[in-house]
Amino acid sequence: MLKVEALNAGYGDVQILWDLALEIETGSITALIGANGVGKTTFLRTLAGAIQPYSGTILFDGEDITGLPQTWRAKHGIMMVPEGRQLYSGLTVEDNLMMGAYTRRDRSRIRRDLDWVYGILPVLKERRRQLAGTLSGGEAQMCAVARGLMADPKVLLLDELSLGLAPVIVDGLIRVLLEIHENREISILLVDQDVQIALELASKGYVFVNGRVEMSGASEELLKNTEIQRAYLGI
Repeated sequence: MLKVEALNAGYGDVQILWDLALEIETGSITALIGANGVGKTTFLRTLAGAIQPYSGTILFDGEDITGLPQTWRAKHGIMMVPEGRQLYSGLTVEDNLMMGAYTRRDRSRIRRDLDWVYGILPVLKERRRQLAGTLSGGEAQMCAVARGLMADPKVLLLDELSLGLAPVIVDGLIRVLLEIHENREISILLVDQDVQIALELASKGYVFVNGRVEMSGASEELLKNTEIQRAYLGI
């Protein structure tokens, strides 16, 4: 689905990503793990088109999209759910969800997708007329994920799904992720501070260290790796 080759990126003169190479298989859940500040969010933003790389290649379904803008990527199936939710606090929940579909013109399918989102996240239907700025942390995260789903994505880039949320809320979000992955076959690239959750959800993982891929492999093997256990799992 996505393939990155020799990717270098950053902000102005500050380079964050160095010669990254990785692949996200169609229909897979892939985890990015690493300490804070090693470039995981920068990488997601580069995939989404919010940052243009210095060099390297991003392939999407075999097509070179390296220089294409964020709006093109959203329209064609690459959608990011950013850290911190970034909802439009003065708009209702439903207006926020409809903002996720801003590149779409298929009105009947948009309505069907809205009904589907309300079906898997019924609390949002209950809150649909409520201002997004008045939602709890868990409800806001549900709204952010649902807004991403309204874009009808092929690839969903999730940045810090569980950050600051109670375990019971995280469990509910995980169930939703598994449902959309199984029913819609959406490829998911997941960044999460809870390395255990990220690797248990994913089939493959990449370990970022200082803007580089230090290690990669099947998630179950990474969970058994003594370096991963010591650095991220407290074992």
